[in-house]
Amino acid sequence: MGETQVMWFRRDLRVADNPALAAAQAGGGRLVALFVLDRALLHGPRVGAPRLAYLADALADLHERLAERGSRLVVRHGHPAEVVPHLAASVDAAAVHVSDDVSPFARRRDEEVARRLEEDGRRLEAHDGVFVHPPGRITTGAGAPYKVFTPFHRAWRRHGLPAPLPSPAALPPAPELSGDAIPDRGELGAADAPAEPIGGETAALARLEAFLEQRASAYHERRDLLGVEGTSRLSADLHYGCLSPRTVLARLADDDPGHEAFATEIAWRDFYGHVLHAWPEVVDTEFNPVWRALPWQGEGAHFDAWREGRTGFPVVDAAMRQLLASGWMHNRARMIVASFLCKDLRIDWRLGEAHFLRHLVDGDVASNNGGWQWAAGTGTDAQPYFRIFNPTSQGQRFDPDGAYVRHWVPELAAVPDRYLHEPAARPSAAAREAGLRLGEDYPWPIVDHAEERKRTLAWFKEHRLEG
Repeated sequence: MGETQVMWFRRDLRVADNPALAAAQAGGGRLVALFVLDRALLHGPRVGAPRLAYLADALADLHERLAERGSRLVVRHGHPAEVVPHLAASVDAAAVHVSDDVSPFARRRDEEVARRLEEDGRRLEAHDGVFVHPPGRITTGAGAPYKVFTPFHRAWRRHGLPAPLPSPAALPPAPELSGDAIPDRGELGAADAPAEPIGGETAALARLEAFLEQRASAYHERRDLLGVEGTSRLSADLHYGCLSPRTVLARLADDDPGHEAFATEIAWRDFYGHVLHAWPEVVDTEFNPVWRALPWQGEGAHFDAWREGRTGFPVVDAAMRQLLASGWMHNRARMIVASFLCKDLRIDWRLGEAHFLRHLVDGDVASNNGGWQWAAGTGTDAQPYFRIFNPTSQGQRFDPDGAYVRHWVPELAAVPDRYLHEPAARPSAAAREAGLRLGEDYPWPIVDHAEERKRTLAWFKEHRLEG
């Protein structure tokens, strides 16, 4: 019989296509499936109830799927650098297997755990599993990481699709170990979180099937429409690893434009992971150094209005209220509200990024950072600072019948379509036809978009650093 192995689950809460789990199983000995409830994971400043609720569901589901295969999940509370080496020593494990992660926090954590294991004659073995192609594998002809998505995407496609691993039919038994009970939502402080989405591999696989059957082929046509169910809703499943991106890609057809569009979104997810791995400083610094002297605004009345959905711009307010109520926001809406914060209000993108991580069920450090820097004009994107979304025309284009705004901003429900996305443009007409009292029932716009656009363009030019 082989040596005992530990599988330390983190962002890979699944049994199917899990290279780290497969490697632990291949050790031939007993297998300990471990999850560590780290205080930073539960109580960090950017951790909110939606993510904790999903995590509780996912852990319960993982425990059931392991039990069906003859194993079980051991849950421990504490700091990983203490818990993991102690548990490995208690079962005399030769190795601890993990899926490699890219955030600076994860890399510091793993370096500390690896060092303590090595001091005891054990090892930490990192495996692929979070991304389709792990960071460092896709490089330019000079061997450098890509800074721009389009050439990265071409190289990403040339690398092909690694075949996903099947779900194991059986797993080695675990040694006798005590452990904490699998926590429910209430025990993680998430009892009041939105009921959906239900976390875990079982629910994730069901969502994947529903997307493929009902929406995937029209994804390229409907993904930007705010008032329809046109997106995949798989982002949280991918973030927690309840679905592997390779499993998703293996189900997509090459000759279907909707499927191809969604595969490109998976490539974007890889790209931002690769960027964060290569340049970890971007987690709190502008990727493009020419914009590192921008004197962003901080918190204040405008920031409060933005995060509470009281800006007077209907599509912005609808999106921000959707986030607070559901723990999710449509991707097109994310771009609109991020542009508004950074380009209309010139408020620090880091404040918006932190707000998203705190409230989004799919809050992912790499993708969230990449998206916010894209919106701020400071990131990898070839489009420079002068891309500034007009929130009114964005609403008119992507919520043409007003279904999205009317759902999340009910005080505007009776406003006719022609005034809905800009009720302040003709307040008397809007009031006459809908009984809307601007300034009382719904706020006046907190800024003039046309004026702020001019100021922002001048502001970027004034504070540009010469390279």
